[in-house]
Amino acid sequence: MQTAIATDRSSVLESLRTVLAAPLRRQTYGNLAYLALAAVLGQLYFVGFVTGASLGVGLLITLLGLPILVGTLAATTGVAGLEARLAGWLVGVDIPEPEFISKTSVRDGLVLPGDGFLDAVVSLVTARSTWLSVGLVAVKFVFSIVSLVVLPTLLGISAALLATPFVYESLFVGVGSAVTVGAYSVGPWVVETLPEALAVAGGGVVFVIVAANLLNALARLQALSIAVLLNGGRTEAVADR
Repeated sequence: MQTAIATDRSSVLESLRTVLAAPLRRQTYGNLAYLALAAVLGQLYFVGFVTGASLGVGLLITLLGLPILVGTLAATTGVAGLEARLAGWLVGVDIPEPEFISKTSVRDGLVLPGDGFLDAVVSLVTARSTWLSVGLVAVKFVFSIVSLVVLPTLLGISAALLATPFVYESLFVGVGSAVTVGAYSVGPWVVETLPEALAVAGGGVVFVIVAANLLNALARLQALSIAVLLNGGRTEAVADR
């Protein structure tokens, strides 16, 4: 009984330590890099896929449409492979490569028409992972918008709160000759004294801890969502380091 209580207490303390130390953990900065990349790459993936698909469909009546569509699908599968690697490198979630990438070699004739080229195209179009990769582009686009809003907002608020003791006395604009533009305020609260500024900075420390854990959770949610999607809804193949 006492052993079980001690174990539970140790587990709680370890969890609390993990939460409080989030801003200091190396993994947190890997997660931040992952979210920053997601904010940019998700937009690029979506624009690239929509452009390629639209152009390919529009040119289907010519000889160019089909190659463009096949190239778009191949690039989309490559995107899925890149995302699998990024999730492993930055977040610590190991995701198996899409089936088409893992089972196809460039030497099979994928790059230039020749022996095996047609088989590679058929394999690309019929592979389940190819169409799951298309779904990944849509999911990544949604996460990119969320990351684009949440990441700079939380980081900006954190920086503003922590910087209060250094900038609360006055704000200045201009180069050479400074011009006062107003007192430092946090919402409706105008910070006018050092104790007030230190109190705001103390609140900023708490906010940083909360923000770091929220951003860690968002990064892991994104990586795990992609992992489950690429595995067709199965979770047994997803390895979490």
